[in-house]
Amino acid sequence: MVKMQTKTNSIKTWPRNERPRELLLENGPNHVSDAGLIAILLRTGTKGKDAVAFSRDLIKRFGGLRGLLSAKKSELQRIKGLGNAKIAQLLAFIEITKRQLKEEIVGTTYIDNDKDLMDYLSLTMRDLKEEFFKVVYLNKANSVLSIEDQAKGTVDHALIYPREVVKRSIEIGASAVIFVHNHPSGSGDPSQFDLDLTKKLIKACLAVDIIPLDHIIITPNGYCSLKNKMCFE
Repeated sequence: MVKMQTKTNSIKTWPRNERPRELLLENGPNHVSDAGLIAILLRTGTKGKDAVAFSRDLIKRFGGLRGLLSAKKSELQRIKGLGNAKIAQLLAFIEITKRQLKEEIVGTTYIDNDKDLMDYLSLTMRDLKEEFFKVVYLNKANSVLSIEDQAKGTVDHALIYPREVVKRSIEIGASAVIFVHNHPSGSGDPSQFDLDLTKKLIKACLAVDIIPLDHIIITPNGYCSLKNKMCFE
């Protein structure tokens, strides 16, 4: 007796106007659900689940689209049905998004376009589990020259050396800087360590005519500018 094999539900069997890829191409991305967009990235589902159902489960497991797209490789590897190819596709998409945002920011004027800079910093730093310290280097026209990691620390602090910030500023011809670090704890309030460090950074920069414009703390829920809390002149 020949045993009949049953096929799992395939998106290809859906009506054309319900398939995520066709919806995106014919009507635009705004007409596709979050799960549908992830399904387009992953291309296939897993045993017993089509790509959309699998994507919906992933979004739910990570608490939303943001949680999924900020997950580490080690977290993704624990998911049954997520092989190396699918993980690589997700990580590549996330990295492309970050690089595209950074590309748009470099060369733009900070004063006129600070929202794009904050969007980039929030996207890349708000969900980090460790504390990172970045420096945004700007020229005399306040156009962004570069955004660079300065230090990586624990969830409590990062080791920052003002002389290294000054040295790097001189190397790339920066006339102004913005300091940025994240608080994995979620608190937007500066610690005493943050305040003391900011004073040292301001002093070191002003000593060589580099203008410190701000120190920004990124949290999972937003950001805090120390410019209004401290003297940056």
